[in-house]
Amino acid sequence: MTPPDWLAQGVSLLRPTVKTAGPRSTQERLDATLRLDEEAMSPRMLRQSLRDLQAIVDPLVSEVEGGRRAQAMMDWYASASPPQRRDLWLLMSERFVADPQRVKKAQAQFAAAVGTPDEAAAEVLYRRATVSPRRRLLQRFSANPEGVRFLVDMRAELQPQLRSDKRLFALDVEMEYMFSTWFDVGFLDLRRITWDSPASLVEKLIKYEAVHDIRSWADVKNRLDSDRRCYGFFHPRLPEEPLIFVEVALMNEIAASITPLLDEAAAPADLGKATTAIFYSISNTQTGLKGVSFGDSLIKRVVETLKQEFPRLKTFATLSPIPALRGWLTKNAPAEMLKAWERVDELAENAPERRALMGWAARYLGDELNEGKPLDPVARFHLGNGARVERLNWAADPSAKGLKQSYGLMVNYLYDLKRLDKHRASLAQGKIPIAAAIKDLYL
Repeated sequence: MTPPDWLAQGVSLLRPTVKTAGPRSTQERLDATLRLDEEAMSPRMLRQSLRDLQAIVDPLVSEVEGGRRAQAMMDWYASASPPQRRDLWLLMSERFVADPQRVKKAQAQFAAAVGTPDEAAAEVLYRRATVSPRRRLLQRFSANPEGVRFLVDMRAELQPQLRSDKRLFALDVEMEYMFSTWFDVGFLDLRRITWDSPASLVEKLIKYEAVHDIRSWADVKNRLDSDRRCYGFFHPRLPEEPLIFVEVALMNEIAASITPLLDEAAAPADLGKATTAIFYSISNTQTGLKGVSFGDSLIKRVVETLKQEFPRLKTFATLSPIPALRGWLTKNAPAEMLKAWERVDELAENAPERRALMGWAARYLGDELNEGKPLDPVARFHLGNGARVERLNWAADPSAKGLKQSYGLMVNYLYDLKRLDKHRASLAQGKIPIAAAIKDLYL
């Protein structure tokens, strides 16, 4: 037996073989001597990592020194294995919490001060007591020139782990809160992306397009042609990375199908006759910014920009997918209909199965709510911004993806600029704003 073999065997004999009911908390691991087989870091490594994190936010060190220590941790993280990174997340989530005794005391003082002249001061003390050291840690990382990118990528990597490990929720929620502040739309720049933009930026459109896959450079060029517009929000700390972008077609009517919009051989529309702006693709690019909303402000800014460039534009609408329709129909529609819809491309215009599919889809978009919000995710986005369900379009997306999502159906959401607040108020009362044409389709 070679020395490495007998050494490894000896170490394995020293490790405990008792199976625990679940994963040990970070505190249990910090207090332990040996590592369990499923744990990435040994207790000694975990304690050192905790000390390194605490050193970053040591109140006795300067911002410069704190930044240097944050950089050292970022360098370590870059070469760490996924399980080691997860251990670091657990430390950040479980060990950097607000002092519970301080919070309890401040809460009692605030409760006692309510209705007295001391209420405002007591509230300030309570708010300060609930701020976790974790927030300061994130701020130290963000001060680094690459720190914001580092944290956004970290949260993107963390997202898939949340469902299986609730211990990470505290870190995730803290990051979402901080990002909502750092990426406030007041700090974002609206920039038009054109065919003449840097190739690296145009490549980002290909990488992040989430609605209609970009098939080639000719496809990209078509989407950036003279009768198109593409705009994105950019953050100063991520200057070459669009956070979200929208693709717009300028037309003289509301589009009923995605096919002509993606036709690379189609001649550009006459901008002098354009009266309608069709938002046909909106893509968020950063998984790490989940929960940070840009879409509402993006659409408003784009509408304002388009109206300045093209005063004749009167209609602003979408041509949108219905991504969750087929899944909902599978659970709710009759089996005989589901079987007939598998041959949706063979259904005649007057076929009862076609009429039934349009009726079920209208009901799905016009009635189905979950906790007061539209069930469909795209509907939730546009209706939450004040749009209304305007029109259903048959065979609007004959691609494999379109058929898989919604049997090829697409929907127009209309942004009536004079009624956005009215529509939002209606939705808040549990009533989805729909056009008469949608209501007429109800079964």
